[in-house]
Amino acid sequence: MMKITVFGSGGWGTAVSKVLHENGHDVTLWSKFEKEAETLATARENPLLKGVAIPAGITITTSLRDAADGIGLAVIATPSFAVAETAEMLKDKLPADCIVVCVSKGIEKDTCRLFSRILRETLGEMVKLASLSGPTHAEEVGRQVPTACVVASEDIKVAEQVQDIFMNDYLRVYTSTDVIGVELGAALKNVIALGAGISDGLGFGDNTIAMLMTRGLAEIAELCVALGGRKSTLAGLAGLGDLIVTCTSQHSRNRRAGVLIGKGMDAQAAMKEVGAVVEGYYAAKAAYELSQKVGIPMPISTEAYKVLYEGKSALTAMKDLMSRDRKREWDTAEETWVG
Repeated sequence: MMKITVFGSGGWGTAVSKVLHENGHDVTLWSKFEKEAETLATARENPLLKGVAIPAGITITTSLRDAADGIGLAVIATPSFAVAETAEMLKDKLPADCIVVCVSKGIEKDTCRLFSRILRETLGEMVKLASLSGPTHAEEVGRQVPTACVVASEDIKVAEQVQDIFMNDYLRVYTSTDVIGVELGAALKNVIALGAGISDGLGFGDNTIAMLMTRGLAEIAELCVALGGRKSTLAGLAGLGDLIVTCTSQHSRNRRAGVLIGKGMDAQAAMKEVGAVVEGYYAAKAAYELSQKVGIPMPISTEAYKVLYEGKSALTAMKDLMSRDRKREWDTAEETWVG
């Protein structure tokens, strides 16, 4: 049994804490907010995860000192905008041999840093880092729906340790050493899901969704390679798998926000209507800036950015996507997803 704290008490953090508790570990769920912690401790249910009971054996706290004391594993499950802040709070508080697993999905919008870089720069070189991602809607993981994901670490032994800690009869965990690919897939699929929702809101059909998903994944893969990741990772759970579920699921906040925008609602109003963090909004800005920085064309992500941040008409954005210069599907005839 390992002593574990999940930092971040949203729907995903709550579902992860339940998984780890059911795997026999001593689990604490940390919240930054006193009122939220009191509600979770009293109701033993997260409003973002209705119908899923929080086991009595999970400790809920707002004390950072208690949460970090003596733990063997720290799980970062905050919204993307809070990852850097959480890392700063944990600096010099974690045990030397603690493993830090980031399950948050996103990119820091102001600096375009991946979360692994934020955690490494803040927590130091000695910390064992891993990133876990995949098609893992909290609503389904919390109900023990069969699910698969991937955990990546530069040290495969760390990835295998995390695999053993998380894996059970309803959560299958694969390992990888491609942290960049796993994190980019996790973050940027949210941008494409917003686009898929916008397409639905505009009244387009399945063909359009398939186009956005396929070409969206292709542009994410090109950026991934430019930043040092592997294209093959994007054909797996952290890329294609997460993209499918986020673009099509009723649970997807990004898709729901996109539908509202496609129907004419402005971005800020759409996010307010969804009532929870829409990570694709922040990721769209990061994707746009990264594509400009490294010189990789990302037309779908760019049009999403213009709709979200510049007020461009969603219909005009779609027309502009369709009227771009003709090109080959792949740059070379031999290019493949696994090559």
